[in-house]
Amino acid sequence: MTHNTIKVALIGNPNVGKTSVFNELTGLNQQVGNYPGITVEKKVGFSKLSEYTKATILDLPGTYSLNASSMDESVVIELLMNKNDKNFPDVAVVVSEVENLKRNLLLFTQIKDLEIPTILVINMSDRMDAKGITLDIPFLEAQLKTKIALVSSRKKTGIAELKKLIINYKELPTEPCLNASSIDPDYFNSLRRAFPNQLLYKLWLVITQDVNFSNLHRKHIEENSFAKPKAELKRLQQKETIKRYQFINDTLKVGYIVDKTKATDIREKLDRILTHKIYGYLIFFGILLLIFQSIFDWSSIPMDFIDSSFAALSSFAKTHLPAGVLTDLIAEGIIPGLGGIVIFIPQIAFLFLFISVLEESGYMSRVVFLMDKIMRRFGLSGKSVVPLISGTACAIPAIMAARNIENWKERLITILVTPFTTCSARLPVYAILISLIIPDKRILGIFNLQGLTLMFLYMLGFGMAIVSAYALNKVLNIKSRSYFVVEMPSYKVPMFKNVGINVVEKTKSFVFGAGKIILALSVILWFLGSHGPNNTFHNAEEIVESQLQNKEISGEKEDLIASYKLEHSYIGIIGKSIEPVIKPLGYDWKIGIAVVSSFAAREVFVGTLATIYSVGSHAEEETTIKNKMAAEVHPVTGVKIFNFATGTSLLLFYAFAMQCISTLAITKKETNSWRWPMIQLAFMSGFAYTVCLIVYQLLK
Repeated sequence: MTHNTIKVALIGNPNVGKTSVFNELTGLNQQVGNYPGITVEKKVGFSKLSEYTKATILDLPGTYSLNASSMDESVVIELLMNKNDKNFPDVAVVVSEVENLKRNLLLFTQIKDLEIPTILVINMSDRMDAKGITLDIPFLEAQLKTKIALVSSRKKTGIAELKKLIINYKELPTEPCLNASSIDPDYFNSLRRAFPNQLLYKLWLVITQDVNFSNLHRKHIEENSFAKPKAELKRLQQKETIKRYQFINDTLKVGYIVDKTKATDIREKLDRILTHKIYGYLIFFGILLLIFQSIFDWSSIPMDFIDSSFAALSSFAKTHLPAGVLTDLIAEGIIPGLGGIVIFIPQIAFLFLFISVLEESGYMSRVVFLMDKIMRRFGLSGKSVVPLISGTACAIPAIMAARNIENWKERLITILVTPFTTCSARLPVYAILISLIIPDKRILGIFNLQGLTLMFLYMLGFGMAIVSAYALNKVLNIKSRSYFVVEMPSYKVPMFKNVGINVVEKTKSFVFGAGKIILALSVILWFLGSHGPNNTFHNAEEIVESQLQNKEISGEKEDLIASYKLEHSYIGIIGKSIEPVIKPLGYDWKIGIAVVSSFAAREVFVGTLATIYSVGSHAEEETTIKNKMAAEVHPVTGVKIFNFATGTSLLLFYAFAMQCISTLAITKKETNSWRWPMIQLAFMSGFAYTVCLIVYQLLK
């Protein structure tokens, strides 16, 4: 028997637990990408509803209504209006939450006007008793003309009932639950007569929104004398919203009863503390301190294990595989290169773990509210806080998040300064350098000095973003100000499943995304380091033996030959050619190669050095990446390459420099010009070079 596949659109306001419902339906069976031609994230999941029925579930961006004010919301409207879209749903599942049902139902009533089979999910039903809430489900279903699934993602109840409703979606009524056109009967009746084959509410959305569907455009409607001034359209939209809320209020008076004597709410008390003008910042600072201490302390054991395992694997490959080019590629190129990124999985996973917990608990919205007060002093929109905080994971989706900023200049400044925020790609670089130059000691017996250094680098990046925004605000002469509205969701204990799925997906995306680049670069770097253009490279053994006999050099013969060949290989020649430019910063030609190659992705820095230091190495012991870097010395002076001055210079370089070609590409896409990414690249790189030059010269 063939399987029937139902297309489901999961829709809802932000913070209603839509992600929890999505995860319960799909588990890890998810794919994340972008909508064609735009940078709005698209999440698709797959669910087995019954033995013969499957569902493709599209998790749409959160939206408060079908009155679009951002690209995210426009995506929702255009999909629901266009039956020819391949993702057009057979059934819409509108997720609401039990404590804010009134606000959530506005979107529900609008979707019902599109005459799509619609299911209402009332999430977080496990909180009804604590909040003194009673629902008359049969009455609500009759008034809203739908079927309702009471769901608790935390208690894992209601999902089976929801799956049954999706399977039987053809039995759902499709008529609207109220007559919104009564706000102006004459206008809407004439509109209906002029376009008898079109759904009335779709026509209204085309008139009032910057969206189109099928072959019907606003211009075509306006040519038929249905144009109205913007002020008049705005007035009608307001009347429509009032009309819908009147219906919702009348419905909830009977179907939604709250016993205030039973309701217990500590949210107000917590908000007084967490958003306090003094205590709020101290608590946030304390949480950051905990995060960065944990990143170093908790991840040290698995990182040491991974590091030694890859070193042992490389040694095993050299010893047991047949000698030759392929073995050298595996032992000196692929294994060290991959080891340079896999070693940081524990730290990256812990970072995403903390971010997920803060988001799931509802605390991140309080952080946004707190930081808004600071942002406004520097000329940024309050909404700029979201991209800047999101930038701690990755600058690319953070820059996409700036689409919610209506004012173009404020959005532009946010895009340009967001890359200063320390992203997770910098974490591998920071971690290895901090472990090399900062002692593993504790202050007051509590605070790890390495963790404090990591926190300082994060704060430094955020501070630089703010200072740059202030400077750009003065240069671009921004006068207009936009209002900032942020919703404070209810506090809740994070769900392990949601946090786990988020950590796994984000870490997997990071590792596989970086792994492809590192693997390719490792092979290229190995080739460049294992081959040379002239006799100086090919006759390295004879030249080194001659130097040993003449006592021009000293040391182990095999290591000296390997070092000589590397220096005169293709990669050595490239490195030597750029060395004069980077030498004032404290970098040798090997570090220079790592810095240049990491322009593809910052985390490539460690993998590149791991490959370079492994090419031609004849050390018998199983040496880890960190030990190889720690043991690297200047061939003439004998001074450690990764000393405090050089390490500090590198940390500051990666804190300030634009070392990510993908970020430049997304900046170009979002600004629709190469001018701004080129300015971004020139300023950030120039500033980083200047700071590192000054710092190294002072510290050396």
